[in-house]
Amino acid sequence: MLRTNLTFLSFIERFCAENKEANITLKNFKAGYRFIEQGEKINNIYIIKEGISKCFISEENGKDFIIEFLGKGEIVGELEALKKITCLCNVAAISDVTAYVIPHHHFLSLINKSSEFTTLLLQELSTRIIQTSTRAAFQQLYTLEYAIMKLFKLQADEHISISKEDMAAYLGISLRSFNRSLKQVIAKGDFDSPEFKNTLQLTSMKKLLEN
Repeated sequence: MLRTNLTFLSFIERFCAENKEANITLKNFKAGYRFIEQGEKINNIYIIKEGISKCFISEENGKDFIIEFLGKGEIVGELEALKKITCLCNVAAISDVTAYVIPHHHFLSLINKSSEFTTLLLQELSTRIIQTSTRAAFQQLYTLEYAIMKLFKLQADEHISISKEDMAAYLGISLRSFNRSLKQVIAKGDFDSPEFKNTLQLTSMKKLLEN
C-alpha cells in the first residue's frame, strides 16, 4: 500500500553530495499541496526524501482514484519526461513532504550519463508493474474489510492521517460503500491477529465514521 525505494533515495543523496554543482534542489511541500498536476506539462521530476504523497487520477465526473501512496525514494514525473507527454496523474502531499527536485532536462541527461541511475530507474519501473499485479490479485483474494484494516494499519505505522475520502478513492469504491464496510469492521472488532494487534484503534475508526 505504501511504495518506497530506499536504494533510489540513497543514490540521489550520494549523487547530490558528490556533485554539488548539479541542478538538483530540495523543496518542502505542506500536507495537501499538489506538486504535480494532471494534464500539465512536466517541468520537474521529484524523488521523495521524507513524507508521504498520493498519486491519483481525477475523472471527468469529479471522482478521484488513488493509484498508490508514495514514500521515501519514490520518483514521480519520470514517465512524462521520458515520453514527453503531459502529466498522467496528480501527486499531492498527504503529510509534509521533502523532495529532491530535478529539472526534466537534467533528468534526461542523468539517464544518458549514469548507468547506475538508469539501472535503478528500470528496476523501479519493473517493481511498479509487479506491485500493480499484486494489488489486483490482493483485491480479488481479500475482503474489502481486510483492505480497510490494512489502510488503518498504514496510518498507525506511518503516523499519518488518511481521510475516508482518500481511503475510498484508493479502494475504488463510493463513500457510502466505504462507510458501510467500515461499520462492518467496527462491528467485528477482530484486531487481535499478529498483523493488526496494537496498531488498530477502534476509537479512531469510530471517529472517522462520524466525520
